[in-house]
Amino acid sequence: MQLETLQKDMIAAMKAKEKERKDAISSVISAVKKVAIDEGCRDDIKEELVDRVILKELKTVKEQIDSCPADRTDLIEEYQARYDVISEYAPKLLSPEEVRELIMEQFAEVIATKNKGVIMKNVMPVLKGKADGKVINEVVGELCK
Repeated sequence: MQLETLQKDMIAAMKAKEKERKDAISSVISAVKKVAIDEGCRDDIKEELVDRVILKELKTVKEQIDSCPADRTDLIEEYQARYDVISEYAPKLLSPEEVRELIMEQFAEVIATKNKGVIMKNVMPVLKGKADGKVINEVVGELCK
């Protein structure tokens, strides 16, 4: 996802007077800019960084939905609307089957060691941002048995 695309969509939401959509996109843009500044790439923000921040924001909103008291339906609706908007921009993640296939292809010699720590150390840099960390951990755990 390009930062420019997010900015154009935010402007479109502002013109259409869609406050919830504008707020959700705006929060993602500010999070992307903050991470870019923290990582020292303020002017050249790469798609990988934007995708990583979108996934992190998506996870945060999901946690807000899960931890919100059931009687606070107003908050749940607000969080769900934000989650729906952010999920439109989230990159498609690999399924557990795709993760297993990729690991078996590229890391067959590492899997032979049956050392989960070594496998994760080799696999995570390749799959980071392409698959959920929990899914990767589960697949590697199954392969180590």
